[in-house]
Amino acid sequence: MFQIGDMRIHMINDSINWVDPGGPFGLVPRTLWSPHMPPNDELLIPMIYNCLLVQSGGQNIIVDTGNGDKLSEKQRKFIHMERPTGSLIDGLARLGLTPQDIHLVIDTHLHGDHAGGNTRLDENGSIVPTFPNAEYVVQRREYEDAMHPNERTRATYILDNYHPLYQTGQLRLLEGDTEIRPGITGHITRGHTPAHMSIRFESNGHHALFVCDMASYAIHFERLGWMTSYDVEPLETLESKRRWQKWALETNALLIFCHDMHRPAGYYRLGEDGKAAVHPVSEPFA
Repeated sequence: MFQIGDMRIHMINDSINWVDPGGPFGLVPRTLWSPHMPPNDELLIPMIYNCLLVQSGGQNIIVDTGNGDKLSEKQRKFIHMERPTGSLIDGLARLGLTPQDIHLVIDTHLHGDHAGGNTRLDENGSIVPTFPNAEYVVQRREYEDAMHPNERTRATYILDNYHPLYQTGQLRLLEGDTEIRPGITGHITRGHTPAHMSIRFESNGHHALFVCDMASYAIHFERLGWMTSYDVEPLETLESKRRWQKWALETNALLIFCHDMHRPAGYYRLGEDGKAAVHPVSEPFA
C-alpha cells in the first residue's frame, strides 16, 4: 500500500497475460528490449493487469477493472491468461471489501483489458454492473470512439463493458482534464487512444501518477521513442511522455504502471550520469 498524503493506494493485479512481444514493443528490436523483459520458452512476455484501489475522503475508488470475468475459456486460452492470485474482486476481498463497497470507478480508457471488469454476468446471463453502487467515469471522446470502433479497434472495444452503464445513467462522461475527486485528476495523455487518461494523485504535497498505457512498462516511460504497436497515435504518445517525464522529475512523483510485472511502481530520477531512469519501489500487490 502506498500512502500519498491522506490517500491510500493499493495495487491489485487482475491477471497475467503472456503476449507476443510485437504488441508491447512494436518496432523496437529484440536485442534492445529482451534484457529488460526476458521472454519465456514460448517467446512470450508477461503483461500484468494492475488495477488500483484508492481510499480517500471516506470513499473506495477503483481505477480500471482489468479483464473481468466474462471471457470464455477459449478467449482466456487465446490470451494465455493466468490468475495466480485471483481477480480484482479477489484482491478487494483480501482488503475486506466487496463490490458493493465501491463508490467510484475510473476508466482510463475502454479497451477490454482495462474495462472488462466494469460489468459481469448475473445468474440469468444478463449484463449487470460489477459495482452496483458506484458511479463510473470515462472521457466522452473515449466513449464515442468505443461506440464507433473501426477495423483496428473493434476487437478491444466490447459494448457490454460500458454501453449498459451509459444506458442506465451510471456512466458519466468527462470533458477533458477533470478533477474527479479532490486531489484525483484525470489528464488526457493522448497516444494510446485519442482520449486515454492517466490519473494524477496529489495530497499534502505528495504526488503520484497512474501512468496506464501512456507507458505500459517502465522502460516505455524512460525511452521516448519506445511505444507499443497498440498505440493508435504513436507520435502523440511520444509527446505525452515528454511532458510527463518533466513533471515526474519536478515533483518526485510515484509512478504506477499498469502492465509491468518487474517494475510496477517507481520514481523517475536523474542518475549521476545525467540520465533519468525509473527506480523501482518494492511494494506487494494486495
